[in-house]
Amino acid sequence: MSEQLADPHTSGLTRTIIWVILFSIAMGFLEGAVVIYLRELYYPEGFVFPLKLMSTTNALVELFREVATIIMLLGIGMLAGRNANQRLSFFVMSFAIWDIFYYVFLWLVLDWPQSIMEWDILFLVPVLWVGPVVTPLIITVTMLLLSTVLLKSDVRLSKLEWTLFVAGSLVVILSWTLEFQQFSSTIDDPMKAVLTYVPQRFPWIIFWLGEAILCSAIFLFWRRTR
Repeated sequence: MSEQLADPHTSGLTRTIIWVILFSIAMGFLEGAVVIYLRELYYPEGFVFPLKLMSTTNALVELFREVATIIMLLGIGMLAGRNANQRLSFFVMSFAIWDIFYYVFLWLVLDWPQSIMEWDILFLVPVLWVGPVVTPLIITVTMLLLSTVLLKSDVRLSKLEWTLFVAGSLVVILSWTLEFQQFSSTIDDPMKAVLTYVPQRFPWIIFWLGEAILCSAIFLFWRRTR
């Protein structure tokens, strides 16, 4: 009776995917641990806006920590992928899983967020990114969908698809930064703007427009390469 040997390329790819997932979950825990310590120091009664004043050293460390996080996620994509599609796919996959488990660990340890509609700081560079927790989670699902279709094809993204991805990403980022930019434009001192800003209304129309553009790019790529 003959035995059917497993495709070494497929088994190797599966092993890589498993390690990327494990790395991303561990990184989500590490990121969550840092935030847990920060909230213990600055928000012992629970995280609320406006933000508390940090020392200059701690603020700079936070900024560079976020930049380092992106470099690490790019690094895992570059190291794990064997071609352009895989590199982009693994970067997107690790980013999405890291973000999901970051919130999972915060919820398990701090019982936060109690609602997916709670406001959170999403990023600090180059300005404050703020939005309801549900918004980055929606984007992570979109990123996992993109990662899946990329892994199933060796065909590269077209110029139109790249344009849509970049445009959609910028529109989503605009939804996270618009209100703070409008608020800070009325205050001369940037630090005072950060320390007095309390999010009020999220521009859902802009966010869903960006999400629709991203999904249209994924659909076009899937239809072209299925």
